Amino acid sequence: MAVLKVLEIMSDSNQSWEDATRKGVEKASESVRNIRSAFVQSQSVTVENGKVKSFRVNLKVSFEVE
Repeated sequence: MAVLKVLEIMSDSNQSWEDATRKGVEKASESVRNIRSAFVQSQSVTVENGKVKSFRVNLKVSFEVE
């Protein structure tokens, strides 16, 4: 029987929400083993001088507990 744990993280990118998701999962995998999935809970942007500065995602990363 597998037991999964969920870690909530926030990541951002100057390019896109997809890139922010990729960066978040890659960074989490540096310290967390056995990542199984990531759920994008929310998306937002930061705005500066009336223009989108960066894209942000709030991720729930699931990983198997050893």
